[in-house]
Amino acid sequence: MMRSLYSGVSGLRTHQTRMDVIGDNIANVNTVGFKRSTVTFKDVFYQTLRGGSAGGAGTGGTNPQQIGLGVTMGSIDVVQTQGAAASTGNGTDLMIQGDGFFQVKDSSGKIYYTRAGNFHFDNSGNLVTPDGFIVQGSSGDINIGTDATSYSIDKYGNVYKNGSTTPINQIQLARFSNPSGLVKVGSNLYIDSASAGTATKDVAGSTNFPNTTIIPSALEMSNVDLAQEFTDMIITERGFQANARTITTSDQMLQELVNLKR
Repeated sequence: MMRSLYSGVSGLRTHQTRMDVIGDNIANVNTVGFKRSTVTFKDVFYQTLRGGSAGGAGTGGTNPQQIGLGVTMGSIDVVQTQGAAASTGNGTDLMIQGDGFFQVKDSSGKIYYTRAGNFHFDNSGNLVTPDGFIVQGSSGDINIGTDATSYSIDKYGNVYKNGSTTPINQIQLARFSNPSGLVKVGSNLYIDSASAGTATKDVAGSTNFPNTTIIPSALEMSNVDLAQEFTDMIITERGFQANARTITTSDQMLQELVNLKR
């Protein structure tokens, strides 16, 4: 009897975790470059009441008898599909069409990765994120200086200033064999990890990024699908409700046992 209670509790916990992830997805439906997450479950372990046996002369084999002891979270996976493009009319807004991440550097020199291209030039001419992290190019920081009167960025990430046809730098991208292994740290940023693999760094249109281009004056929107999230929310709610019912029914059965002694 008590096994069903503990199984129900484990079901409540895991469905609450899934609901937490769904809530975060919905909250970030309009976050630039956001990638939704999904949750999978797995069974925990089993109590074996009787082992299986092979058949013999004149007798058949028997299957093991096992009772499951609940559910736990299997994984939380980041879905790295392309988000929709939104035109902004701002020349420093950049969108990656294809694989890869922008690389940005903080004041300590640490490199972060992002798909959010809502950049701007600061007072020193650095191309920076809203938090002031500097976008990286194939020759270091992207900087147009303080004497720039105009600038442009083409689909390969080449940066030009003052109408020149010679680029002063080119935005460098990074890609990973397992981008879902990157660690989210907030502010639309990721840091690398062992599970993500080693970063391959190159520019758009190169051998390493043959099908990747950069779209100026556009941003990649969140890849959250509200229809999918609301459907998952209903399924999660019903799963939570069913596990709660398991607990209340088990409690009622225990109450009947107590009532045998009057």
